[in-house]
Amino acid sequence: MKPSRNSITVFEHESLKVGQVQNGVEFSQHHLTSLEKFLGDKGTPYFRMIHRGVRFCEFVGVLQVGNLTIEVLPKADKDGDKKHWRDVLIGMLRKVGMFDITAPSQANLRIKPNHLLDLYFELFISEVEYLVHIGLVKKYRKDACNLNSLKGSLHFSRHLRENLVHQERFYTRHTVYDRENLFNQVIYKAIHLVEDINTNTSLSSRIGALLLDFPEMSDVRVSEAWFNAIVFSRKTEHYRKAIDIARLLLLNYHPDISRGRNHVLALMFDMNLLWEMFVYVSLRKHLPADHIRAQSSKPYWQLDDHRPVHLKPDIVINRGDQTYVIDTKWKVLNNDRPSDDDLRQMYAYTRYFKADHTLLCYPGEDKFQNGYFFAEEAEKIGSRCSIIRISMDKEDKISTWQSRIGTRITDVLYLMETSCAPI
Repeated sequence: MKPSRNSITVFEHESLKVGQVQNGVEFSQHHLTSLEKFLGDKGTPYFRMIHRGVRFCEFVGVLQVGNLTIEVLPKADKDGDKKHWRDVLIGMLRKVGMFDITAPSQANLRIKPNHLLDLYFELFISEVEYLVHIGLVKKYRKDACNLNSLKGSLHFSRHLRENLVHQERFYTRHTVYDRENLFNQVIYKAIHLVEDINTNTSLSSRIGALLLDFPEMSDVRVSEAWFNAIVFSRKTEHYRKAIDIARLLLLNYHPDISRGRNHVLALMFDMNLLWEMFVYVSLRKHLPADHIRAQSSKPYWQLDDHRPVHLKPDIVINRGDQTYVIDTKWKVLNNDRPSDDDLRQMYAYTRYFKADHTLLCYPGEDKFQNGYFFAEEAEKIGSRCSIIRISMDKEDKISTWQSRIGTRITDVLYLMETSCAPI
């Protein structure tokens, strides 16, 4: 019987050191060694090594090292309520489509998740149960093997070699119509992965039942290119969610080939990108589709015979003859002042996108501060660059927070349009 999952929860930018104990679970030297191997020569943006420990960066999610799960949560205030920020993270992932639960088979997730990893395992299992229930897809494939009857074309050289003393058999090349295809092979591989790394006892029986119901498949070697080559059709569209989750699990799994017990599974998300996408999808509910664009791009520098470097503001809004650029930053402001790098970035957006107003959007206590750049003529006010912070109360649902983001930013845009003087 597998041991129950040991778990440690930390917040982004916090440290975890050898010997640190949380709820009776210790972060040990062999866990640190596994993370060092995972880091390797190429490095990782998820964490950096410190003396006898690791310091996490702006990536959030889960790292499973052997039977230890390290949960990294976002945090945008001084309150360290782990349940609250876990719910915020899961809610944000759902709203931006990184954790979509809209398929019919996903209507009733049965477990109460303690980690994001539990939700992904539960969602994957529910998807595969749905596929098995409606029937696994069959496809034609070519095969070559010994048969007791002549079927297809005779592979003459192999037939002579294999059946010299078995003249009742035929080694043939033929076409087979069965469930052995890329879609089912990758699902089967992912089921075995989940079986190996799952330590949630409430899911174990369902995984075992799936392995009994799912036909045995040959192994496949998966890669990013392999998944990119998968083409969905009308007959296989219902596989998309299960394949997406299988892709996430299989490509982020790093087996420990030396000791075989401290495998690492990393499901980590860039909190800056997640905040950007969350603000964008929140604003789309309050603005016409043709008024708002994400990741608009303009070249601003180039070396001869090289590709140009582009500026890509997070959000560009056009309302009438006014252009606004919004840049989202997932961090807490020090002394109510953005960094010099952030301001220089906004100044470049102002010049290259001819923005009438730029807006830096942070999480935190609700507050709006009007600011401006100086014009090229000394001491004259140029274009405005303001700061907005948008809080989330513990009692709020994620949809309420979305509504507040959309309402507050559109209200600020309206004030900018109706006020010629600094707001």
